Amino acid sequence: MWNDVFDHGWMTAFYHVCFAVPDLDEAMHDFQRAAGVEWGIPQPGRLGEWDYRIVFSAGGPPFIELIEGPAGSPWDASQGARFDHLGFWSSDVQQASRRLEAQGMSTDFTGCPYGRPFAYHHVDSIGARIELVDTGQQATFLSKWHPGGDTMPTIDESHHN
Repeated sequence: MWNDVFDHGWMTAFYHVCFAVPDLDEAMHDFQRAAGVEWGIPQPGRLGEWDYRIVFSAGGPPFIELIEGPAGSPWDASQGARFDHLGFWSSDVQQASRRLEAQGMSTDFTGCPYGRPFAYHHVDSIGARIELVDTGQQATFLSKWHPGGDTMPTIDESHHN
């Protein structure tokens, strides 16, 4: 199994860890004080009915992502801050989602119906989610959060057919 993890790019395709937080500014400040983490500029966003704010750490992968979303959203932190997910680039989010579902990792949320090619899959054994993001979004991500940064590796779903 571990050879498959490394041979098919899972470990190198990992590019961020995310925390859902009730107060983005406070979380950024605390990370900076505790570990010297520098941040990009927080960005507002909207997905479906939910407004949210998001920020990524500066300096390159692996990134730390903080996201502040309202109660009932995929990033609900109304019960307190929490580890939310590990993010991976995928060559084909829909194919990857089918593969993970077949392995017992249910889809927790997908942005695909909203025109956003990503999906969260719950992994019971770690009590968190895996996020798969279509590699076609990588250039936009880099231009916003890591200008001039190198292209990051992707999980190649063609190896899983």
